[in-house]
Amino acid sequence: MGYSNSKYITASYCIVLAFAIGLYALTCAPGPLWQDSGMYQYRIWHNDIEGKLGLALSHPLYHIIGIGVKYIPLGEFAYRVNLISAIAAAFAIANLFLLLRLWLNKISPALIAAVTLAISHTMWAHAVIAESYTLYTALLLAELLMLLQYVKTKRMMFLYLLGLFNGLAIADHMLAIIPFTCYVVFVAVLLIQKQIRPRNLAVFVGLWVIGAAPYEYLIIKNIIQTGDFTATLASALFGNSWSGAVLNTHLSARLIRENLILLAYNFPTPNIIFFFVGLCGLKKISPSRSFANVLLALLILFFVFASRYTVPDRYAFFIPFYCLVSVLIGVGFNSLVIQPNREILCRIVFILALLPIPTYIIAPVIAQKMQFNLSTKREIPYRNEYIWFLRPWQTGYHGPEKFANEALDTVEDNAIIYADGTTVYTLLYIQEIKGKRRDVTIVSGHGSVNNLKEYNEDVIDKVLTERPVYVVSPLAGYCPRFLSERYKFKPKGVLWKVVD
Repeated sequence: MGYSNSKYITASYCIVLAFAIGLYALTCAPGPLWQDSGMYQYRIWHNDIEGKLGLALSHPLYHIIGIGVKYIPLGEFAYRVNLISAIAAAFAIANLFLLLRLWLNKISPALIAAVTLAISHTMWAHAVIAESYTLYTALLLAELLMLLQYVKTKRMMFLYLLGLFNGLAIADHMLAIIPFTCYVVFVAVLLIQKQIRPRNLAVFVGLWVIGAAPYEYLIIKNIIQTGDFTATLASALFGNSWSGAVLNTHLSARLIRENLILLAYNFPTPNIIFFFVGLCGLKKISPSRSFANVLLALLILFFVFASRYTVPDRYAFFIPFYCLVSVLIGVGFNSLVIQPNREILCRIVFILALLPIPTYIIAPVIAQKMQFNLSTKREIPYRNEYIWFLRPWQTGYHGPEKFANEALDTVEDNAIIYADGTTVYTLLYIQEIKGKRRDVTIVSGHGSVNNLKEYNEDVIDKVLTERPVYVVSPLAGYCPRFLSERYKFKPKGVLWKVVD
């Protein structure tokens, strides 16, 4: 690669990165958030890299970065944490662009792939809230970059960096175990064929261990503290209670239907046809058979994992699969459209690549009119479920903060609020970080709070005689059973007051 060409590629990478940062920063959520995102903000505020939901849900690398960001004295703390996802997502998009640019030596297929992933619903939605997925995606695409460069140049530096990036990915999210298995096979074949030496393997492994060090630290710490190697290993692989979902092998009609809807909603454009073209022509255009095999293995494994996963937020686990789909869309576009006499078709394809944006504007309105079932069990104040789930951007959305402020304004002095995992962290954010209503006790059985034992069924009768008690929701699953089965509730503002 010539020096001038290298400068051009670097400049184009930086331009794509800047545009992606601009897109995600402008559409980023401005403050505290619901559910896991709120928990991540809470954990970062408390310098907690482990959490209490099991090691597989600890994501230590993400939280270490967050703790560093915490000490940057600029703007709203929650917004700074949300921006971690935005910047990581931008690097993911730029890495995807660079992967196709170096592979195909053309800019248009790389841009099509980058735009396709950038505005795919699930990627965009997780780029604007506090989540660990976009950091993982950036590392995954960095791995594929290193793999591409290794098979093209045979320079050991790229193989070593592949090991380092996958180790870092393991420290961020256990999704990285899927490509890890592929790389183990890849490196084993290199060793058997004597393309690398044992000392090269040792360096690869050493850098992987260094990258994964934050996760390894948590595993070793837990083994020392508990003395239970088996339980710690189970926690590292599945978390506290998700082994059934991780190992699920039953694919129901509902899951199949959901999978098809998710795929269609992330790629609502005729450009999806390029995926099939790219899939058919992958081995012809691949720089090596091994590179094509790894891409195909990742495509299949990521899809199989996400398609039969049964956790409520399983749609997020399709993001790595969407990365591979976007890669193959770029490859297919290169095969069909990059011809001197097809300039108009090329422009049409770029216009079609933007179709998801109007889709995300219109779809929530139509879905709400049709009362489309989103499988949500309740309505949350200041959150339109259709807009929240179907429109990826969060510009100017202050729903969680409004809810928490109204809830804390509603209750009497020294009140107790029982909150579920969706709402507890925004209440704690306003209380602990904004300093509002510290006299109120926030109670929840969710992992990173889990103070329910102090206010359980053994003491509730006494507590009710001494203090006003509220719940965020009286519905089963969101309210402790010892309250929902024994007491009545009276609505008061955004909360429900417990009454005899």
